[in-house]
Amino acid sequence: MAAAGVASRRVAENLIAEGRVTVNGAVVDALGRRVDPEHDAIAVDGVPVQVDTSRRYVLLNKPTGVVSSMLDERGRADLSQYVEKYEERLFNVGRLDAETSGLLLLTNDGALAHVLAHPSFGVTKTYIAKVAGNVNPATVQQLLDGIDLEDGPIAADKVRLLESSRGESLVEITLHSGRNRIVRRMLDAVDHPVQELVRRSFGPLHLGSLPSGRTRELSNVELGKLLGIARGATAPTGPDSAETSD
Repeated sequence: MAAAGVASRRVAENLIAEGRVTVNGAVVDALGRRVDPEHDAIAVDGVPVQVDTSRRYVLLNKPTGVVSSMLDERGRADLSQYVEKYEERLFNVGRLDAETSGLLLLTNDGALAHVLAHPSFGVTKTYIAKVAGNVNPATVQQLLDGIDLEDGPIAADKVRLLESSRGESLVEITLHSGRNRIVRRMLDAVDHPVQELVRRSFGPLHLGSLPSGRTRELSNVELGKLLGIARGATAPTGPDSAETSD
């Protein structure tokens, strides 16, 4: 725990002595307990911690014009420029269209990435869309009730109208679908085409004030929340693919 930066060695020993550390759900009662970082689930006060120091978790505010690939065959701007300073080989969890900006998680934790990216696990994503036209409450309700698209019906988990004036509107929309360009297609279907789209949150992660094109590593609190989702996940049952773009 000390090597992983969870707490100093002395604090970690105190946490164990106080019965606040568990391994695979069982309270640790000995300071010399050996664990396997790759297979043992460690938690402090019920919050999962990552003690495998080979794992890296980076949040990126992806700018528009950048494709969600580490190597674009067509020579377009890609994500490789944001991972050069990290020794680990990172990859993106899910994708954002080149025209969409916002939160993208980069990691080398494949198991966690699978849970977060696959829509069957129900991890929600929240977007702010600037759209053409004045959105009204009836349209908001339509998005919540569900829309029939060419690849099947879809309903937003949450919708909130933030602003509407002078022929433009700002709409906050939350959903867990992983279908290609789903936010844009939903808003097109209700006659409010997207002009700008940014992903503000992904599960428990929030973009906050991170500038466009900048990265930061996750805090222990953020990572604990992600690990909690991964450890509590059950096998996916839906047909949706994790290889789609928002």
